[in-house]
Formats: sequence, C-alpha cells, structure tokens
Amino acid sequence: MTFGTLLYRYFFFGWLFKDVNRGNLLERAAAWRHNRDQARWLPTYLRRWMWCGLFFYGLGIAVESLLHAPAFSVLFYVPCALSVPINAVIGAAWVGLRLVPTH
Repeated sequence: MTFGTLLYRYFFFGWLFKDVNRGNLLERAAAWRHNRDQARWLPTYLRRWMWCGLFFYGLGIAVESLLHAPAFSVLFYVPCALSVPINAVIGAAWVGLRLVPTH
C-alpha cells in the first residue's frame, strides 16, 4: 500500500464498512452484521482524532503566545476545530451501530 492510502486509512474509517443498501435481503443482513462487528474500531478513530485535535490546539497556543503570531496560529486552530465535528460523526456512528437493534 502507498503511504497516502495508509494515512487515509489511519484517519478515516469508511473503508471498514460495507454498504447495507446493496444486494438481496441476506446480503444486506450480512453487511449489517459486518458493520456492527467493525464498529469496535470506531473508539480507536475517536481517540486518534481527539489527540490530533489536542495536538493542533497546543501548537496553536504555542504559536500564538510564544511567537505572538495570531494570524499564523490559525493554521493550527482550524484543524483542531475540524476534529470536533469529525469526532461527533464517529461517536454518532458508534452509538448507532451499538444501540440499533438487529432485525
């Protein structure tokens, strides 16, 4: 695998899941079970994005306070802010896959 693919898979979890809207009833049920099993990895992605957000927040604070460059610190605050909705999506997916009953 290329480095770009590995980096993508390290931060984004879509490749782990199957489409539950394709195939016949048995294939969709198998995809749902597969997705519920794969949901065990979502807390790992949640932690990765949380630490990434905290890291960028720390860099933003450091740049703003030590270098007195608030305009430059935006480069670090924006990825920090983007990690919040990504964590919300990961959390909602994890809760949904854990709490929604199987058919």
